[in-house]
Amino acid sequence: MKALLVLDDPRRAQAFVDYLGEAGLHCELTLDDNGHVHIWLVDETRFEEAHREVKRFLAEPLHPRYQEASWKRGDSHARFADNPHRRGWLSDLLHQTGPVNLLVLLACLAVYGLSWLGLPMFGVLSFPASLSELLSVQFWRAFTPALMHFSLMHLVFNLFWWWYLGGMVERRLGSGKLLVLLLVAAVLPNLLQFWDSGPRFGGLSGVVYALLAYVWLSGRLNPARGIGLPDGMAVFMVIWLVLGFADMLGTPVANMAHLGGAVIGLLQAWLDNRRMVTDRER
Repeated sequence: MKALLVLDDPRRAQAFVDYLGEAGLHCELTLDDNGHVHIWLVDETRFEEAHREVKRFLAEPLHPRYQEASWKRGDSHARFADNPHRRGWLSDLLHQTGPVNLLVLLACLAVYGLSWLGLPMFGVLSFPASLSELLSVQFWRAFTPALMHFSLMHLVFNLFWWWYLGGMVERRLGSGKLLVLLLVAAVLPNLLQFWDSGPRFGGLSGVVYALLAYVWLSGRLNPARGIGLPDGMAVFMVIWLVLGFADMLGTPVANMAHLGGAVIGLLQAWLDNRRMVTDRER
């Protein structure tokens, strides 16, 4: 089977599958742990034909032809096949991640563990005291502050969101997209934070803010990409930013890194959507 489309509405997905079935394109539905419906084409040799129908469906998803197909079959309820990827809790956990997502998660855990053991990780990975040092062999220190965390709570909070959001992006859009977001949303916010407060900062929060903004806006602009977050998460992001800038969180916060990450995520989501619209118009 070959993946054809990801939707967040089971009934609409079933209507589309029923319509494809009328055309002899047999598909199956599976439901992932995030509530997204995956449409799988059984006969992979007919992918091009099915893909043309996908583009037609995305252009007018509420067209009566799809509901009529379900009425002909006498059942508008979604019928899910067994998910072939479900093999237990550990397999499910690993299925939610990817190589980039997992590598960064393990790197952050390793850095925190080595620091806890007394090794001078801050001196090795922190942002340099002068920007001129980034032009030497230590250019990588523009990125590595993202791997450092100064408390267990800081580490757990950031790694949960990195695993959840980064895994979502990597599974749906590929490792390349996540890697680009990681590098840009670490380096540029780190530069902003250095400009604002100097070199004593660290954490993956800027990248997390970029992912939150990217996933949320991508879901608003183009739900067919299969990623998205509730609007409440965007509100939470804004409130947390405001509280940080108002110094009401009771702990030092890298506010400029958070703000820079959020702006990068929104901008990247807008650019990706604009590029996809341009490609469809050609």
